[in-house]
Amino acid sequence: MRKTVEKFGKRVKKIRLSKKLSQGKLAKILGVHPTYISGIERGLRNPSLITLEKIAKALNVKVEELIK
Repeated sequence: MRKTVEKFGKRVKKIRLSKKLSQGKLAKILGVHPTYISGIERGLRNPSLITLEKIAKALNVKVEELIK
């Protein structure tokens, strides 16, 4: 399961960077602390399905794109 969380985090980071968003900006959009985004991207946090949907919406991608 740890590998899945790490893979997801790397995907979030890749998409975030492609959209030219900082962790701080993404965090602000989501209403969370920037360290939460950092934790997700480093595979230390396992976000809920609701948070997954919020991240996808903030990055303007489908949920499927985040988890493929």
